[in-house]
Amino acid sequence: MRNRVIAAATGVALVAMLVAAQSRADEDEIVVEDVEFTDAYMSDSANIKQGHEIWVEQCQHCHGSKAYPGKAPKLKPRKYKPDFVFYRVTKGFKGMPPWKDVYSLEERMAVVSYVMSKEFSP
Repeated sequence: MRNRVIAAATGVALVAMLVAAQSRADEDEIVVEDVEFTDAYMSDSANIKQGHEIWVEQCQHCHGSKAYPGKAPKLKPRKYKPDFVFYRVTKGFKGMPPWKDVYSLEERMAVVSYVMSKEFSP
């Protein structure tokens, strides 16, 4: 009888650990929203301005022309598509943290509109 109780308790503990581990894994996954970058959105001066403000506040410290060499790659937006930039801003990459929990969907989209605009200057 004692062995059955121990086995049952071990089974319950194992299931609880698996559920907790899956819950943590779900929290660690970052889902990137399905967004559409229309020409109208990308060329809207208000979006570009908002993206520029966030760039100056946060991004240029690592990616800007005056950033310490090697801290982060200099951006080459002409080689990128908006979805790629949005994914990297949202999810992060290598040493760059994900910004999904820091900036709203609209703010992250605005950063993309600025980086992809003719006004962009690292």
